[in-house]
Amino acid sequence: MTFARAALAVLAAITATASLAAGNWLIVVDAAGGGHRIGNPKAKVKLTEFFSYTCPACGRFAQEATNAVDLYIASGKVQVDIRHVVRDPVDLTVAMLANCGAPAKFPRNHAALMLSQPKWLPIAQRATTGQQSRWHHGPGPTRRRAIAADMGLYAIMATRGYERVALDRCLADETLAKRLTDVTAADAAKWNVHAIPSFAIDGMVLSGTSSWGTLQPQIDARL
Repeated sequence: MTFARAALAVLAAITATASLAAGNWLIVVDAAGGGHRIGNPKAKVKLTEFFSYTCPACGRFAQEATNAVDLYIASGKVQVDIRHVVRDPVDLTVAMLANCGAPAKFPRNHAALMLSQPKWLPIAQRATTGQQSRWHHGPGPTRRRAIAADMGLYAIMATRGYERVALDRCLADETLAKRLTDVTAADAAKWNVHAIPSFAIDGMVLSGTSSWGTLQPQIDARL
C-alpha cells in the first residue's frame, strides 16, 4: 500500500468513527455526577431533568416528550442529565431497576419504565392492605421484590432483556439504594426544587416549566 493510499485509509477510518459517535449520542452516558448525563458532553445546551417515577405529571411529560428529547440528544446539540427524586419505596424500587446494569443501559431502561407508568402506577395507587404491608415492612430487598412482582415490573424489564435473577441482585444492592436516596437529598439542598417534574438549563432552574410545551421553546431559544 502506498503512503497516499494508507493516508486515505486512515482518514476514512477516522471519518467513520466520528460519524458513528455523532449518530450514537443516545448511548453516551456519564453517571459520575449522581444522575445520568446522556449525550454529547460538548453539547451547546445542558438540560437537567428532576423527576420521580411515581409522579403522574412526570409520566405525562415522558409520554409527550421522550421521542422529541431523544432527537435533541441525537443531534449532539443537547445533553440531558436525568436526576431521580426518590419519594417512597415504590419510587426507589423503580429507580433501582432503571439503574440495573451498565450506565449505557439506563436511558432505555428509564424510557421503558416511564412510558409504561400508566400500567403499573394504578396498582400502587390502589394497593391492598396486604400489599402495603409487604412493601413497607421487612428487609429492603424483600420489600422491593414484592413491589416489583405486584406491579408487573419484572415483565417490563424482561422486554429489556433482563432475567429475574439479575433484577433481584440489583434490588438487593443496598449501596445503590443508599446512593439514590443520598443523591435525592443532596440535590434537594443544592437545587432547591419544590415541584416535579422540574428542569434546569445550563445550571439555572426554570420557573413555570413542567411540560414539553413550556420547555421546548426555552431549549430552542438557546440553540
